[in-house]
Parts: sequence; C-alpha cells; structure tokens
Amino acid sequence: MKKIGFLSFGHWSPQSQTRSAADTLLQSIELAVAAEQLGADGAYFRVHHFARQLASPFPLLAAVGARTSRIEIGTAVIDMRYENPLYMIEDSGAADLIAGGRLQLGISRGSPEQVIDGWRYFGYQPAEGESDADLGRRHAEVFLDLLRGEGFAQPNPRPMFPNPPGLLRLEPLSAGLRERIWWGAGSNATAVWAARLGMNLQSSTLKNDETGEPFHVQQAAQIRAYRAAWKEAGHAREPRVSVSRSVFALMDDRDRAYFGRGGEDEDQVGFIDANTRAIFGRSYAAEPDVLIAQLRQDEAIAEADTLLLTVPNQLGVAYNAHVIEAILSHIAPALGWR
Repeated sequence: MKKIGFLSFGHWSPQSQTRSAADTLLQSIELAVAAEQLGADGAYFRVHHFARQLASPFPLLAAVGARTSRIEIGTAVIDMRYENPLYMIEDSGAADLIAGGRLQLGISRGSPEQVIDGWRYFGYQPAEGESDADLGRRHAEVFLDLLRGEGFAQPNPRPMFPNPPGLLRLEPLSAGLRERIWWGAGSNATAVWAARLGMNLQSSTLKNDETGEPFHVQQAAQIRAYRAAWKEAGHAREPRVSVSRSVFALMDDRDRAYFGRGGEDEDQVGFIDANTRAIFGRSYAAEPDVLIAQLRQDEAIAEADTLLLTVPNQLGVAYNAHVIEAILSHIAPALGWR
C-alpha cells in the first residue's frame, strides 16, 4: 500500500456538524489541511447532483490546492453524463495549475442519482441508439482527447488579442493532467476499457455482482483484469489503482459509540437499477490489532496501490482528523504503508 487518503461525500444536514453547504465546503478544505499535516497522501471528494452533498468540484479543488502544498487532491467520481467536456478542460486546468499539478481526477459514467435522468436537466441527451452510460463514456473520451492539448479550433483572422500560429486549443491547459485521470469502474468490462484508454482505475465499495463471490475477491479480479489490459495496450507508464473502504479503529469511547455496534461487517447485495445486481463492500470497525488482521485478508486492498478511507464528514473536522490519524498511526504501517 503506497498511498492512503480520505474520501468525503460531503453531506450536510441541520442535525449534524455540517448544517449547511457552506459548512461542508469550508470544513472540506480544513479537513484536507489537517490530513496533509497528519501525513495523509490524498484528499478526495465525491460529486452528486440534486443532493445535499458536494456537487461542483472545481471551486473546492482549487481552494484546497491553494491551502495545501503536498497532498493529492481528487474526485471519486465526477459523473460525466452531466459534464461539458470542453468547459471541464478549462476548469480542471485552472484548478490543477493552482494546486501545482496535484489533481487526481476520478471520472465515471455515473450511478443512480436523486432524480430521474438528471443529466437531461443539464442539457444533455444520449444520441440515437445510445444509453446514458454511453453518453458518459462519450463525454469522457472527448475530455481525454482534448487533454492532449492539440489545437482544433479555427482562429479568427481579426482576433481581439494576438494568437499563436495554427489551430487553437482550450486554455489554461495543465501539462501532465492527462496521466492523472482515473475511471470509476463498476464492472470488469469498463475497467478493461479504462485500461485501454490509459486511465488509472478507481474501484469503490460497490460493483456489479458478476460472479457471486465476496466483494473483495471480485474487486481483486477486476483489478487484475485491468492490469492485464493495461499491459496488453502497451502504455509506457505504470498505472495506479485505488480502492475505497470504510475503516474505523476503535480507539476510545467516541469511536465505540459511533461505530462499535457492528451491523455492516458483511457484504450486501442489491439492485442499483432494474437490471443491475450490485455487491456492496463491508465496513471495518474494530480495535487496531483486529483491524490489521481483517484488512490483510482483503484481496483488493493487497492488489491496489492507493486506499481511500471514506469519512463521516458530518461529525466535524476534529473527529475526522482523529479517524484519519488513528488509521495512519496504528493500522497503515502494518499494511506496508511507508
């Protein structure tokens, strides 16, 4: 395990420590600062639309980039069904330049949202014969192509400002960002597709139940299929792979009160739409020695190079910093971190 970061969904509600969108955004920045000071490697944020959760990621990523200096800053994931790939080039380029090249953008074709066909309200529609998943992948391919930085737009012969020669590209463009794009894959086939396109892999706590095996076994097989496809594609660099887990070390009475009652220590199976059976990974909550033994048996964690810890952001910055510190201090070294 080379890197460990946190993943926040950015919930807010009047009954929590994050009572408003402003609370969630400002506390997300403060938690990233605290995580960097603790030695964590990454601060990642989920993107959901039409929900009391984090949504538009780039203002937050830019703000975190301006307040930190070392930690990776990412998403897990941006739903590409909702995105204008051209505008996203400008937003991501600006945020990455502010952060000094530390963005790690996770993108995906998306998952069920709060409203029916929410991308439709954003002005997007699948082409004839396309599904909404196809729409998301098409937007992703356009985004990846534009990240190469090649000119494609015909310049005005009488521009307001002087142009460089040739066709124009979108600006600002951040060199190297193309290699820091990750795909959130829910199936083995989309993991293989991501490998062929040269994207890193994010595999979360939910995937299509393709074999009936335990979640971590299926996820490990997905990662191996991804790595084999990457090698077959002949990419020059080594890929990165992350998995997400809910992991809580029971260090004090607060931890035991919040997470010591169990109830989520088994995989769960459900349907994310009418036709897709999905398996949801278990949570881990135990004393450090027990946690270490359990996590060593997780085949997907062993296959990945990056572990993202999902945090209960509604419990406030101080408690979440405590959660992260407990894992980094008492669990991570036993898993080979640093």
